[in-house]
Amino acid sequence: MAPPRPDLRIETLASHHDRDGFSCGVDSLDRYLRTQASQDVRRKANGVFILVEPDKPDVVLGYYTLCATALLPGDVPPAARKHVPRYPLVSATLIGRLAVSDRRQGERLGAVLLADAVQRAFASAGTVGSSMLVVEAINERAAAFYEGNGFVRLPDSLRLVLPMHAIQRLVKP
Repeated sequence: MAPPRPDLRIETLASHHDRDGFSCGVDSLDRYLRTQASQDVRRKANGVFILVEPDKPDVVLGYYTLCATALLPGDVPPAARKHVPRYPLVSATLIGRLAVSDRRQGERLGAVLLADAVQRAFASAGTVGSSMLVVEAINERAAAFYEGNGFVRLPDSLRLVLPMHAIQRLVKP
């Protein structure tokens, strides 16, 4: 996971963020930020977190979303099953979207966003109950990004998971 960078800040989506000026090259991710993200925040359907530079706090460099979700026990990788309770559904936190401005791709900003998402998910897991972090990768390139950051791909899908017990080893020395 990428270390925090003092030249960047991650904050909750606010009205001053220039959502219309953001483009990552994936229409569905651009459209979500422009048209749906504020409503999701208002309705508490998703947490939306924006990456900015402190001296340009309106310019969106990237963003990600977090929300609660659940998995069927059979969807949990075998190595992680011993760490989750035997309930009909396994509680989890979903990274629903993660995008970086096309002007800033290649600067490891996605890794900065992911590291923040992992830390937030871990910090809230004890309060809301979450056994793992889940992501539905948008394509194979995105899946490879998550795999390169420790996520395990579920068979025959673009869904990847990172159990909280593994995250604990990453965030707590």
